[in-house]
Amino acid sequence: MEYTINRLAALAGVSTRTLRYYDEIGLLRPCRTTPAGYRIYGPGEVDLLQQILFYRALDFPLDEIARIVQAPGFDRREALRRQRDALCARQARLGRLIATIDRTLGSLEGGIPMEDQEKFEAFKARAVAQNEAAYGAEARRQYGGAAVDAANGRLLRMTQEEYARFQTLGAAVMDALAQAVREGADPAGEAGRQAVALHCSWLSYSWEEYTAQAHKGLAQGYLADPRFTAYYDREVPGCAQFLCDAVACWAGRA
Repeated sequence: MEYTINRLAALAGVSTRTLRYYDEIGLLRPCRTTPAGYRIYGPGEVDLLQQILFYRALDFPLDEIARIVQAPGFDRREALRRQRDALCARQARLGRLIATIDRTLGSLEGGIPMEDQEKFEAFKARAVAQNEAAYGAEARRQYGGAAVDAANGRLLRMTQEEYARFQTLGAAVMDALAQAVREGADPAGEAGRQAVALHCSWLSYSWEEYTAQAHKGLAQGYLADPRFTAYYDREVPGCAQFLCDAVACWAGRA
């Protein structure tokens, strides 16, 4: 069955403006255009739009969606399975947050008092689930499922004080990288050594065992994956490259 842009927009619950924009950026093009200039969408475009909207529901940016669905060998069945897993994880995460609210309300209303650690466990689980949804598949391919599960388990078992330190160290890494890049520092110099030392400390909270080889591989992965590069470069471009170069010099020696 074929659809005009108005009918497809109504079917999918999106605006015609959205579909026109997807066409403009090359994300979802019509299968053909009539002599009068009307966009026509066929079954393939309907299926692709469904995929796009699932990824949008998971908060994927449009450029990342384009990279996924336009990749050679894109497997729609596998994509749907991963989307289902991510949505189930989100559902479970929301359930934990709601349960934490209920327990907190109960405590305030004279019920069983909550331990301080209980108040924040749902937020740690949320951070782990978000990371798993965004990067879990790639991490499991590179490091193996057992290693990723172990790292997630270490994060979930952290006390609130440990988790706060973990977050503080993550922010310190970003600050050190930004300052080094702004100042034009040499990754092989003291600024590079300090950044790598901070990064090692941050990794120690989730890694069972540190090796310089694994650290170098991780840093190289930051450059190979545009999502990680964008994360480290979000304030000062060049931070991901600086970290990779510094790790190459200082891993195991910082």
